[in-house]
Amino acid sequence: MQPKQKLLAEIPSVDELLKSPYGAKWLEAYPRKTVIRAVRETLDRKRKKILAGQSAELSGDEITRSIENKIKELSAYKLKPLINATGVVIHTNLGRAVLSGRAIENMKCLAGSYSNLEYELLHGKRGKRYSHIKDILRELSGAEDALVVNNNAAAVLLCLNTFAKDREVVVSRGELVEIGGSFRIPEVMRASGAILREVGSTNKTHLTDYGNSLCGNTALLLKVHQSNYKITGFTDEVPLEELAKLGREYKIPVMADLGSGCMIDFEKYGIHGEPSVQGILKTGADIVTFSGDKLLGGPQAGIILGKERFMQKLQKNPLLRAVRIDKLSLAALEATLMQYLDEEKAVKEIPTLRMLTQPIDEIKKRARKIYNYLKKDTGSYAVIEILKDQSRAGGGSLPETDFPTFVVSIKPSKTSVNTLEKRLREGAPPVIARIKEDALIIDARTVGEREVKDLVKCVKEALS
Repeated sequence: MQPKQKLLAEIPSVDELLKSPYGAKWLEAYPRKTVIRAVRETLDRKRKKILAGQSAELSGDEITRSIENKIKELSAYKLKPLINATGVVIHTNLGRAVLSGRAIENMKCLAGSYSNLEYELLHGKRGKRYSHIKDILRELSGAEDALVVNNNAAAVLLCLNTFAKDREVVVSRGELVEIGGSFRIPEVMRASGAILREVGSTNKTHLTDYGNSLCGNTALLLKVHQSNYKITGFTDEVPLEELAKLGREYKIPVMADLGSGCMIDFEKYGIHGEPSVQGILKTGADIVTFSGDKLLGGPQAGIILGKERFMQKLQKNPLLRAVRIDKLSLAALEATLMQYLDEEKAVKEIPTLRMLTQPIDEIKKRARKIYNYLKKDTGSYAVIEILKDQSRAGGGSLPETDFPTFVVSIKPSKTSVNTLEKRLREGAPPVIARIKEDALIIDARTVGEREVKDLVKCVKEALS
């Protein structure tokens, strides 16, 4: 018998492994389909190695250990929690805003029970899911009426389709933004059925540009907030107050897309350049749209505020059902908004607000704690330092704002920094950090106090 054939003959069969004591244990703990797949894939991997002339460990212990690891891999959830050590607070790739404790509790409460999602308890008849959140949004913002959909792109799409299908929407060329994932305002507009009417130039647009563009087919004046970029230098744009005045004069509704809307005045916390939702509504805009999972710090949602007559028209659009918000997001959003009734508490309890406004001394203290834990056992494996650096808001918010922070810099001595980053990324829990000047950077701004010990454990394992 040839060496390869001899080795192939030593590989146990699927049936043999399933009838073994190990197989019985696996089948009791995991779904049969998962076990069979794990066994087949493990054995197939062994066969391929042998046929390729590579060494393949065929001992019983090694095969069962490989199968068990494969079962655990197949049984693990693909969507998993991780530690964000990047310093980017609203990280689009990492799930954006972290929900507050109250939002999580409200979701858990409603997830495990029936609810009055579309039922009026007072009158004992069918209701609307949007009614549960309308009052709190009106109270916080000062708007006449409110509507919530599943994200802000959907909010913009719904508004354009409702008010401007087959008609013109006037937008400044400097505001034709890409909102992420290659989705752009012109494309959203095209999908809605509205006709784009560009005015002005990339860097300068005047009120006369808007006025000269108006015609009998003009349905909407749209102002898009530059939430994820800035144009600087020789620039000029039309203030929303002036655009709202022009709209009133010609009886054309004015819509403001904030992208990343916030419900507090960030100026008092030293964060500049982001208008509040309340301030935008006071300019006279008829419709305002923004996200729930950015600066608001809630779940993914698209919030639409404005005049009651416009909100009523939106609710009659059949498209609303396709973009409606689900009950768990609605529960999380309501709880998040309720926290804004006490701004001082909201800033402390809503993670996004807390991370953006936390005092630099708190960040430094947490960085020192991480440093001390790491330095204790890993001094021979890496050069570890505490350095000053900059964090970012992320998520298409506050594009020009740098937030002073403290980071722990790790320069491994027995492996490459890329290998260290990969080990952390593939760890349990995964740790996502960034590389800067041949060092792994852990930004203490986005590492929670309760995550410090897990973070340190992961870094120690990855280094050693």
